[in-house]
Amino acid sequence: MQADYDRMNLSTGPHPMKLLRDSLPNIWRATDLAQAQQGQVVQIAGNVICRQRPGTAKGFVFISLEDETGVSNAIVAPDLFERFRLVITEEPFLLIEGEVQNSENVVLVKARRIESLAHEQLGGSESHDFH
Repeated sequence: MQADYDRMNLSTGPHPMKLLRDSLPNIWRATDLAQAQQGQVVQIAGNVICRQRPGTAKGFVFISLEDETGVSNAIVAPDLFERFRLVITEEPFLLIEGEVQNSENVVLVKARRIESLAHEQLGGSESHDFH
């Protein structure tokens, strides 16, 4: 799997999160987030596929995480981004805990805790980030 990601930035094998899923019983899958209640505290995790910090977003950062079922999205307040800047910008896999915001079937997790997801030798795709 690592060789696939190193050479092609993708793999035809199982998604890395599928291999970790059994060890992460409290992590919500991307496909299940639609059932989360507004304000519910959840944990999401995955391979970071995008980090965005639009100039019009007043310092908020948007992170997209891919798991074996799809993509989940998190929003990070400026002060939290500053506290976890290195983890957010450098780690290929993240675990994010936060409050569900569900507006017109668009589900975001407003982050309140962010950590690196230990992935050892698992490969992942490169993210498309702000610079």
